[in-house]
Amino acid sequence: MVKVRLGLALAGLALASAANGEAAPAAAPLSIVAPAEVAANPANRLTLELSNGGSVVILLRPDAAPGHVERIRTLVRSGFYNGLTFHRVIPGFMAQGGDPKGTGEGGSQLPDLKAEFNGLPHLRGTMAMARAQDPDSANSQFYIMFAPRSSLDNNYTVIGRVIAGMDVVDRIAVGEPPEEPTRIVRATIGG
Repeated sequence: MVKVRLGLALAGLALASAANGEAAPAAAPLSIVAPAEVAANPANRLTLELSNGGSVVILLRPDAAPGHVERIRTLVRSGFYNGLTFHRVIPGFMAQGGDPKGTGEGGSQLPDLKAEFNGLPHLRGTMAMARAQDPDSANSQFYIMFAPRSSLDNNYTVIGRVIAGMDVVDRIAVGEPPEEPTRIVRATIGG
């Protein structure tokens, strides 16, 4: 399987697209504030209990990326993420996890997803799906942003944003892979 790498190759991706005369598809603008019915629905709350002693709560955005959010829910309910590591953590950029191999090369047994690029920006706390160069190659891997990165907007599917526990995200062990990686002890939906 192709390594799902994010970020460092983006400049090359942008240059390749520009050389081919391709422009990133513009997504319809969405409010960064979730609609009330999305925020109120417990099925849109993802909690990650991490081995660094804290929990992170992410408000998922099915209004922006219904297929990707449903994939996350399906994998969480099956226990897929329990025990997996954050295998690629770059200070000031992002923490990437969701790979059963822990190498950036793995994914679930489910088929890859069609891109759902949307107007949600890459801000501190944004959660989005990692992918290979093919826009339709997201599967199970995701990343959480440490800082804004507008160059990623409309190139990766944003699925939510941290609403509690960003300090816990900030404590995820750094490295590619980290020497002692932070693990997802348990992932749950609801509550």
